[in-house]
Amino acid sequence: MSQLGLFFGLLGAAVAVLFAGAGSALGVGIAGRAAAGVVTEDPNKFAQVLILQLLPGTQGIYGLLVGFITLSKIGLLGGNLASIDLNTGLMILAACLPIGIVGLISGKSQGECSAASIGIVAKKPDQFGKAMLFPAMVETYAILALLISILAVSNIPV
Repeated sequence: MSQLGLFFGLLGAAVAVLFAGAGSALGVGIAGRAAAGVVTEDPNKFAQVLILQLLPGTQGIYGLLVGFITLSKIGLLGGNLASIDLNTGLMILAACLPIGIVGLISGKSQGECSAASIGIVAKKPDQFGKAMLFPAMVETYAILALLISILAVSNIPV
């Protein structure tokens, strides 16, 4: 069994989880600061702004999902490590990059968009449905990256 191939497979799982998780942490933090300001002024808007704050958290979940799929693929979760050559390990790493990179960027961007939408709710709470659409548009690209990473990891022969 090539330890180098296994290393790159594990690195792929780590990239998916760490980068997408970091994007979510940044995004949720950005939106949370905006939400806290609104709730300070009007505690009745807590539920609406909380929903908007949570939206950027999905990228971390997507990265975690790809990480679990990857760990399962290489046999780490089942206790039966696969024999992975260097090329296969590099392919697994490459397959994890879409959700890692897009998750990092879209999580932060979605947090910024959610913060702007929280501003809409602060001034016009009846426009909550419209305010949800702006950060939801950013989510589209995280979902596309998730699909590519899942399809790629799942179809790499190990």
